[in-house]
Amino acid sequence: MPTFSLDGRLAQGSTFVGELDLCQARLQHDRRFPWLVLVPRRAGGRELEDLAPEDRASLMTEILAAGRAVRAIGPVLGPPIEKLNVGALGNIVPQLHVHVVGRHQGDAAWPGPVWGFGAAQPYVEADLQAALAAARAALGL
Repeated sequence: MPTFSLDGRLAQGSTFVGELDLCQARLQHDRRFPWLVLVPRRAGGRELEDLAPEDRASLMTEILAAGRAVRAIGPVLGPPIEKLNVGALGNIVPQLHVHVVGRHQGDAAWPGPVWGFGAAQPYVEADLQAALAAARAALGL
């Protein structure tokens, strides 16, 4: 039976936050946006339809939890979150993963999408640790 393996591009572009019931939660390496990525720990998953019905239900629950965590990260990095963007694109990295991105008027890409907008801004270590702590606390990790 195949085992879960994180795509190297997801690993390189994010930092481990913690393990949820279904997903590995990761903080995207872009300080411009409070941004978590959820990766279901199921081997070979590419599409939502690849998940069993109970896993799809768990994923929705974890997306909502990630939204709360993103809202907790917002004040650490700047203004509070006004809108959550959620997407499972997979055009570049085909492994099933879901982006949960916090947005506010005046952010670098507002009102357009964050995907493909400008160059990611790396975290300074103190902000990275503060964002991770906020996310973990909100997720109960």
